[in-house]
Amino acid sequence: MLEMPKLDLAKCDCCGLCVSVCQCGAIVMTSNRITIIETDDCGWCTMCELVCPSNAIICAYEIVFDNEV
Repeated sequence: MLEMPKLDLAKCDCCGLCVSVCQCGAIVMTSNRITIIETDDCGWCTMCELVCPSNAIICAYEIVFDNEV
């Protein structure tokens, strides 16, 4: 399995934005705490990292688009 996004609990304010954009269900809120669940369904879209206002989520992979085709 490839590496899942990492969550820095010290930075996380549990706003839930990452949960709302995670289309594969890898990020959930349980007991007012964000949890990342390992899943093969994560496509590393990096949306969770993008919407996090406290920069608490770090994705190991970065999607790069090359416009020079």
